[in-house]
Amino acid sequence: MAAEADIPFQVVPGITASAGATAYAGIPLTHRDHAQSVTFITGHCRPDGDGLDWADLARSRQTLAIYMGAMKTPALSQCLMAHGRVAATQVAVISLGARARSAGAHIGTLQQLEELAQRVALPVLLVISEVVALHHQIA
Repeated sequence: MAAEADIPFQVVPGITASAGATAYAGIPLTHRDHAQSVTFITGHCRPDGDGLDWADLARSRQTLAIYMGAMKTPALSQCLMAHGRVAATQVAVISLGARARSAGAHIGTLQQLEELAQRVALPVLLVISEVVALHHQIA
């Protein structure tokens, strides 16, 4: 987009927002006892796209990091639970990530995801995983 508009820009390497936000919140993305993988997804798929593989995303012992998903929390939680993710799975809604004004992590369960997301300012990162329980030990 910037290149097409002849706007000068520079790429600065860094870490993904989810790695920074979860580190500040004391939530590891993986942990040998809780989650052996992490999947990064968007909360807003293209209407003409293939959609998400909900059965794969609903597997336990993995971390889901969902960008821009605050407005889709009812559908996200319903689809995950319909495909086998336990309603009591730990979740974190992290508002403003690693910014100085960060609101920190709001912790709850998958069943409470919509309610948690309504309490915070945008943008948010949604983290759905057993690793969220480690927040109290690490933060």
